[in-house]
Amino acid sequence: MTQRQRLKYSILMTLVLLAAMFGLSWLVKQGTLSEQMFQYIAMGLAVIFVVINGIMRRKVKP
Repeated sequence: MTQRQRLKYSILMTLVLLAAMFGLSWLVKQGTLSEQMFQYIAMGLAVIFVVINGIMRRKVKP
């Protein structure tokens, strides 16, 4: 994986995470999802994305 590919995937992941957060916050506003559950899901997504980003960083060739 090149640095350019990693940048593209990082931007794509950021957009996916942003869309997921907007969707979750919309569900909270509708009353479908509790605030506590929103926090748990948001923390879980953040951890998953940090791990994926770390794995991608290790696969970048110098």
